Amino acid sequence: MAALQEKKSCSQRMAEFQHYCWNPDTGQMLGRTPARWLWISLYYLAFYVVMTGLFALCIYSLMQTIDPYTPDYQDQLKSPGVTLRPDVYGERGLEISYNVSDNSSWAGLTHALHSFLEGYTPASQQESINCTSQRYFFQNSFQAPNHTKFSCKFTADMLQNCSGLEDPSFGFEEGQPCFIIKMNRIVKFLPSNDTAPRVDCAFQDEPREHRSQMDTRPLQVEYYPTNGTFSLHYFPYYGKKAQPHYSNPLVAAKLLNVPKNQQVIIVCKILADHVSFDNPHDPYEGKVEFKLTIQK
Repeated sequence: MAALQEKKSCSQRMAEFQHYCWNPDTGQMLGRTPARWLWISLYYLAFYVVMTGLFALCIYSLMQTIDPYTPDYQDQLKSPGVTLRPDVYGERGLEISYNVSDNSSWAGLTHALHSFLEGYTPASQQESINCTSQRYFFQNSFQAPNHTKFSCKFTADMLQNCSGLEDPSFGFEEGQPCFIIKMNRIVKFLPSNDTAPRVDCAFQDEPREHRSQMDTRPLQVEYYPTNGTFSLHYFPYYGKKAQPHYSNPLVAAKLLNVPKNQQVIIVCKILADHVSFDNPHDPYEGKVEFKLTIQK
């Protein structure tokens, strides 16, 4: 008992640790001889080499089953989502409010539109081609440079009065603002059977007692391009790897008779055979809804 309770000095503990690190009597280092350390190192080296090889084989086998040009799982994307520019999100979705007479209240909105359309300048579309067929642009082979497929040009000037070229304020200054609608991309999606999908913007339907006399009139809209259509030659989209220079087609809606000094809700829908806009679980599928207040 006295031996168990005996306290070792610091020098004794250091001496024992040094003896554990290297035992000159048995030739052991950290409790094992160099030969044992060699065999253990070889065992773990072989183990991890085999594991790495099996992992690499699994990854190689998986990559052989993947098409680099088409996503494997896109069954939930039956209909494209729709986005709006400028995109100003409030607590409950898109909310846009500005004062016609206060330039600072809409300067940020027009800046956002100019920034967005920088990707649609002629210089940024040099790698794309001019398309005029108005029919689906099917491409079964990779005939474009670098084993890619051709993409059709879409330049900002196609938006005419809403391009920001003729009117840098996009109509915000006069109380007739332009909004740009874009459909999200879905690989190999065909939006319609034979007619081009088009945008239709209108006031949201509400009970008559909740609406003023001013907004009982239908919303008047000028669409660009003409009739607010997405030409069919921008479809189908074959993916980023196959079409690295692809740009989404756009439609601009210039709202002409939005009542002033009150909030209105506007819904822009995509009308096409294969585009749905009644999904209660996704409010941006096939349509975009936003609140607009123009003060004067």
